[in-house]
Amino acid sequence: MAKQRRAFNSKTFLSTDGVGRKTMLFRKGQTIYAQGDGSDALFVIQEGRVIVSVKSQAGKETILNILSDGDFVGEDSMAGQSCRTGSAGAMTDCRLLRIEKKVMMLALTRHKKLANMFLAYVLARNARYEQDLVDQRCNPSEKRLARILLLLARVDGPGALEATIPNINHETLSEMVGTTRSRVCFFMRKFRESGFIYYGDKSNLLRVHRTLLAFCSQ
Repeated sequence: MAKQRRAFNSKTFLSTDGVGRKTMLFRKGQTIYAQGDGSDALFVIQEGRVIVSVKSQAGKETILNILSDGDFVGEDSMAGQSCRTGSAGAMTDCRLLRIEKKVMMLALTRHKKLANMFLAYVLARNARYEQDLVDQRCNPSEKRLARILLLLARVDGPGALEATIPNINHETLSEMVGTTRSRVCFFMRKFRESGFIYYGDKSNLLRVHRTLLAFCSQ
């Protein structure tokens, strides 16, 4: 008697090993891929945080995003790019699921629910980058920093009053905001004194309170 094929489950596909899918561990500071590398796979973050950056021809590096659990890394490989357009590195110890490009393409073709979920994710990411550009052009650096903290903590929508994120050094934040490290230090002190952020029992944890949203809307 033939075995009945198990129904496809998107969550299982994006979180477990299988044909063309392999769990990989990266230590803090380790490169996941570098700009210019072959673009033959994408990753799904199972645990940890990943920094995505891009370097100009002049050698200036800009941090584009900091990603965490459930996010895709290197999804540009699905757009036909033969080489990586940016770099990705482990901000903390990470556990990622590597999915070969051809395996992901086949799954997207065969499974509508997965394809719709992936498309919605990519569109939301693109909208975020567009908002970042508007933010960079129109808003002062203090509000740009506040928005980045909210996005990292994921309290920019409905949900908990506060969230904990790994304490990010001010140099990294200054690159994301597009201002100087001294300005970031000044604003972080101001946010802490206003009760928008505070450091937890461990010095490597930063808590971002939802009231920071009110500051961004002013």
